[in-house]
Amino acid sequence: MKVLALDLGTSSARAAVFDARGQRLDNSTRQETYVLHTDADGTAELDPAVLLRTTQKLLAGHTGETISAVGISCFWHSLVGCDAQGVPLTPIYTWADSRCAPDAAKLRARLGEEQTHARTGCMLRASFWPAKLAWLKRTRPKLFRSVAYWVGPAEWLLWRLSGDLRAAHGMATATGLYDQTTRTWDPELLRACGITAAQLPPISDAPLAINGLTVFPAIGDGAANNLGVGATKPGLAAVNFGTSAAIRIVRDRGRARAPFGLFCYRIDERRFLIGGAITNAGGLRAWCVDRLRLPDDAALERELAARPGPHPYLRALPFWMAERAPSWREDLSGAVVGIRQATTSVDLLQAITESTYQRLALIAERVPGANSPLRILVGGGLQRSPASFQRLADCIGKPLIAANEPETSLRGAAVFALERLGRTAAATGGRSVQPRVPYASAYRQQRRELDRLESTLFPQ
Repeated sequence: MKVLALDLGTSSARAAVFDARGQRLDNSTRQETYVLHTDADGTAELDPAVLLRTTQKLLAGHTGETISAVGISCFWHSLVGCDAQGVPLTPIYTWADSRCAPDAAKLRARLGEEQTHARTGCMLRASFWPAKLAWLKRTRPKLFRSVAYWVGPAEWLLWRLSGDLRAAHGMATATGLYDQTTRTWDPELLRACGITAAQLPPISDAPLAINGLTVFPAIGDGAANNLGVGATKPGLAAVNFGTSAAIRIVRDRGRARAPFGLFCYRIDERRFLIGGAITNAGGLRAWCVDRLRLPDDAALERELAARPGPHPYLRALPFWMAERAPSWREDLSGAVVGIRQATTSVDLLQAITESTYQRLALIAERVPGANSPLRILVGGGLQRSPASFQRLADCIGKPLIAANEPETSLRGAAVFALERLGRTAAATGGRSVQPRVPYASAYRQQRRELDRLESTLFPQ
């Protein structure tokens, strides 16, 4: 048995074939990149046609192979408006588009964020659909009225490819319009946004058919990451460090509810995730590489390895883009404090990187079970840098285990498909590191300093 996995991200898409144990087959991986259109006003859009062509190209690259099913991972929270035939009338407004932040603030004042979060597991912030819908209704009323269906990019793609429109529970739950208790669209939020349930996809995990292939509705990339690294049981959490980053745990019993400030999304109708995501992660490191004229990777690795513990005098707040968990302060901007004439580009990278890790540490302190022994499985590019991997362990103060499969969201899509086919994927996990006690203590002190700095620069 073989399954094809697709991982649709905000900057690239990948496809690969996996065997019945969830192992990626050699030479089966394909990748296509595309451009996320951004602007200083908070724009972060994708062209739907580009995403469709990319997906078709990846599927065509595996034509002729014996595939039992297709599993899909896709970026969460993003929105596209279509006419009744599925023709897109808008770009894809991604999770990173923050132009609707003022509308999110109005919704919080009107609906109450804590009450809404208790029902949906989502904050009333710019990342989610309610704010985007309110913004479009306010700024583009004619366009808003002309939209027949509001869908996510994965739902739109599969609609165009199969002719059937549906949203899996795992994707619907991360829109901000899904009631975790009833597992349906939330009537109060629909009224507040000026739409009806008939304008949204039916919610179903049932498979679709595309060119004779069984295709399962997409799951969120965060859910796929937990499945991909095997962090689905008590005592395990997953960190994915890509353009953005997050830490999540999985539960399959009890009430689907998260501490305020964290999220609660679903993998499927039975299992749910609790955790938090940060916007400024690998994308911020890429900004540093682009702007700071850093040494080559090998030299940078050596220099960072020789700098254990917090930077001695620089402190940074990593809010280059509107930030999410745990405080969701969308009004903040980045800052580096303590710069001296002797400060180097590596100093700046270290301080900025530490500040990003510290945001993950704040989330790790708040996830259920954080005070009990917790092992964290790590996917994404971070594990390729031993110095960065160790520094993250020191910041969080928990043992880290590197996933053997670097493409964890891609593998998670395959694992999800295998589960639906009645197969169990093999366990994953490689080298591990322990937090170094003196440095973990120093980073806890640094967290307190960063908290004071944030309160001073950006008082509530």
